[in-house]
Formats: sequence, C-alpha cells, structure tokens
Amino acid sequence: MADFDPVDNENTQGSDPGFQTSFNSINTLLNRWRDGTFGEIIDDWKWIFSYSARYKGAIIFYTFLGILSTSLGLVSSIASKYAIDIITGRQTERLALLLTIMISSSVFSMVFGNVISRITLKLSIRINNDIQADIFDKIIDADWLEISRYSNGDILNRFNSDIGTVSGNAISWLPTIVIAVYQFIATFAVIWNYDHVMAFIALGSAPFMILMSHYVVKKQREYGKQVRRMSSDMMTFEAETFYNFDTIKSFGIADIYSRKMREWQGRFRELQLTYNMFQIKTNVLLSIIGLFVQMLAFLYCLYLLWMNAITYGTMTLFLGQRSKLSSAFRNVVGIIPNFLNSSVSAHRIRELVDLPREVHIPGSSEIDAYMDDGYTVELDDVNFAYLEDSRVITNSSFVARPGEIVALVGPSGEGKTTMIRLILGLVHPDGGKVTIGASNGEQIEANAETRHLFAYVPQGNTMLSGTIADNMRLAKEEATDEEIIEALKIACAWDFVKEKPEGINSVVRERGRGLSEGQAQRIAIARAVLRDAPILLLDEATSALDVSTERQVLRNIVQQRPNKTCIVTTHRPSVLNMCKRVYRVMKTHVTELSEEESSRMAMDF
Repeated sequence: MADFDPVDNENTQGSDPGFQTSFNSINTLLNRWRDGTFGEIIDDWKWIFSYSARYKGAIIFYTFLGILSTSLGLVSSIASKYAIDIITGRQTERLALLLTIMISSSVFSMVFGNVISRITLKLSIRINNDIQADIFDKIIDADWLEISRYSNGDILNRFNSDIGTVSGNAISWLPTIVIAVYQFIATFAVIWNYDHVMAFIALGSAPFMILMSHYVVKKQREYGKQVRRMSSDMMTFEAETFYNFDTIKSFGIADIYSRKMREWQGRFRELQLTYNMFQIKTNVLLSIIGLFVQMLAFLYCLYLLWMNAITYGTMTLFLGQRSKLSSAFRNVVGIIPNFLNSSVSAHRIRELVDLPREVHIPGSSEIDAYMDDGYTVELDDVNFAYLEDSRVITNSSFVARPGEIVALVGPSGEGKTTMIRLILGLVHPDGGKVTIGASNGEQIEANAETRHLFAYVPQGNTMLSGTIADNMRLAKEEATDEEIIEALKIACAWDFVKEKPEGINSVVRERGRGLSEGQAQRIAIARAVLRDAPILLLDEATSALDVSTERQVLRNIVQQRPNKTCIVTTHRPSVLNMCKRVYRVMKTHVTELSEEESSRMAMDF
C-alpha cells in the first residue's frame, strides 16, 4: 500500500500549500542557524556535492540550457506582444519576422526543455546508481553489531527513498537555484521595464501566503504525522498477516483478519477525507486571493489600455508574465524545502556510511596455504556483551581441532549462537581472543578476512526463491550439476530431490515453500557441503531431521574431508557420542563436559 503523505505529495496538496512550506522552511533554517546546528546541514550538502563534483561538466551544461530555455521563452513572449500590436495596428511589414522569432523561440524553448528533462533523468539515474552502489558496499562491510541496531525496513527505506531524494537533487539543485533566480529576475525585469506598478502587482499574493504559511504548515504536519503513523501501522498489519499466513489459516481465523483489514481501511479513509476537506478549504481561500490579484492586474491593464498608456500586446505580455513571475517566485522559495529534505535524507544515509567497518586484519590470507591440513578454532578466556553490564559470555574457553566434531549445548538463549558469531568474527570479544590456527602454528584473530574458511548453516529456513540449483550455487557460483548432486547426496537430500520432475532445477518458492522443514534444512546443509570449507558451523541445523538422518549427515560430512573442523550447536544430545568434546553454555559460562556427563546427556535423550 502506498504512503499517503499530505506534506510531501504535490498531487494531494497543490502548488500553493507547497509554497507555504517554503516559508516555514526559511524559519527552520533560521532556527538551525540560531541553535548552532546549521553546520550539520552544510556537512550533509558537502557530502552530496562530493557526488555532484563527478558530474560538474554536465551540471554546467544543464545550467546553460536552462538559462537559454528561459531566455528564449521571454523572447517568444516579447515577440508575441509585438505581433499582437502589429495585427491590431494593421502594420504587416514586420509581421513575418516577428512570427518567425516567436515560433522559433517557442520551438527552441520546448526542445531545450525536453533535452534538460532527458539529461536530468540520465544524470539522476547515474548518480542514484553510484550512491546506491557505494552505500551497498558500506552496508555489507559495516560492523555486524552496529548495523543490526537498524531494522531491515529502516535500512531499505534509507537505501531506496533517501538515496532517491539525494540523487534527484545532487545534480539539479545548484542549476535549479541559478535557473529559478535568473527566471525570476529576468521576468521581473521585463515587466518592470514596461510598468513598475504592474511588477509589484504581479507579486501581490506573496504577503498573504506568508501570513498563512504558519497555520497551513502546522496543520499539514499534524495530518502528516497521523497519516504516516497510521500508514506504518497498517503496513505492519499487512506484513505480519502475510508472513504468518500459514498460522492464520491453520487457526481458521481468516475471517477475523479480513474484518480487521476493513477496519484499518475505514480509519485510513476517514483520515484521508478529513485532510482532503482541510485541503479544499485552504485551496479555496488561496484561490480567492490569487483570483483577487489576477483581477487587480487585469483591471489595472484595462485602465492603462483605456488611458492609451499601453497597447493590447503589452496587456497580453503583462498578464502572461504576471503568472510566470508568480511561478518563478514559488520556484525560488521552493528551493529551500528541497534543500532541507535532501539534507535530512543525506544525514540518514551518512549515519549508515559512518558506521564502523568490519575488522579486516591484513595478512590473514597467509594461512590459506594450510587449508588441506585443516584449522583449529580456539576461544581463550573470552568475555563478551552486546550491551554494557549485560554479559553473554564470561571468562570462557573453547577449542575445536581438524577432524573433530565439537558440540555446543545448553538452554535456548544462553549464548550458543553468540559463540558462532564470535567464531565467525561477526562480533569481537571485549576480553580474551578468538583465533583460527593453522598447522604451522600461526594464529590469526577471527575477522572478516578469515570468514572464507567457513561454511555456515544458520538456524531457521534459509531458502531463497529460485531453483534448488540457484540456492546451492550461492555457496559456489561456478559449481557444476555433478558437484551439486554430490553435495545433496552427502546431506541425504538427493533421494527426494531426484524424485522432483525437474530435479535440481525444480523451483523453490519464497522461504522454501513447497519443501518440508526437514527437506529445506538438508538442502541448506548440502549448500554448506558444496562450499567445502575447512570449518563447518551448524547452528541448530539438524533440528528438523530424524535422529538416524542427523547422524548419517554428520558421518558423511566428516568423511568428505577428514581434516574438516565441525562445530555443532544443538538442543538435541542425540549426536553427542559422535563428538570429540561437548561444551555447555549456561549462565554466561562455557564449560567442557566430561565424557561421563556427555554420555549421560546422550542416554537421557
């Protein structure tokens, strides 16, 4: 459902309410200047201009075309005035020349306007792609703990909406200022050249708009907040409904959700209609003011015409340019809201850009030469907390060597997944060390550069829409069909995949729809097997498998690469007798269980 935004949506508010927003934006700028935060806006725009600078040649050309188009429009209007005077005075000797000038100016103005539109679109797309590509790289490389503080929806909103706002103004903002100011000055100068009084009448509605701006913008903001809040709540309801579609159907409560949907629609409709009535009243008042100024200009022209002070052509020029002058004035003051909106969007993007980067330790790849020998994963006296004074791991040690299956067991929520994140280098200890050790004795602290040594199967359904082969090749892009089938066999998944009409090319819907939980889990394990990394992490990855399949999968994985280091987190002790060591994670401590304790846990299961 599209957002209904009464503040930003030009189609819903008309030009004049937007004009009021410009004056309110001036007040905002003055307030930011007084409270010392204006510098933040400048910093935001410096960041925007860092992208604009890449296209300075195009910006200059765009500005030149805009000024030329505006000039030709004025020439065409003046030529029209003289053409009318010639016709009304029955002086035809210069008519052909003036018509040629008038038509040529109009055609050139139209052509240049379209050229500008084309150039603007091309540049906007290019700069949008540039910014998105840069920001995407920075988000991907952001520190996991820092980026996880933002919701996925917020990141997507910044990545799409805010970048779109910035890219739309990064190229056009400076030329728009120059062109708008030039158009206003040139139009005002043309009218002033013929009659000073008419020049001031042309701006007659401005004082009324300034007086109304505070009330109008205040009401717009109130409605805007209500609409955004309700729109957000409604979108949350819709997303949760579709995400939990299976649960809703299984409980037989689809009719309840249908009723709730209509209730949301009713409340949203009432809010829209209420705002629409306010908008109508405001536009009527502003239209009356505009009509009054227009009639005043018309009557003044009639007076001058009656007094033989102007010609019919001059009257036509006055009335036409009065409208253009008002439009030019709105364009000039309308620059300020765009200036602020782009600053806000740039600031939101910069928050993501300025997030700490992942830790990259130079020289980490030096241990790649010992991949065939396998690696030792070790945690030495590690402390870790997501939040200050709220420890998750305390003074804990752990080791898993090549050729071993090592288990992490313990109640849910005690820190098993946190251990996996520490091993992957997604988070880093507050004390102690997490290292990857090679057979030559060299140890590298876990960081982004050691992550290619891992194959990881996280909790939950990790299937993406596409074919089974597409999902498998996420781990190894160049994998052959034969390699994919072999990995599926190791994960005990080939038996059901080969029964599908298209085999590995069978389509898997979003979140693995069309597969059972156990089937989706086995394909995810097969994907990790296909990667064939020396260290395998299984985070509750066998929870949906029966005991015999679980054990067989683990045996196959160990046999695939004898020196593979395999770390398993589980609630199920059914494979503990296959493990070299078992560690229990409980009350922030990681402790190694004795063989007797491990055997007792396996027997209890």
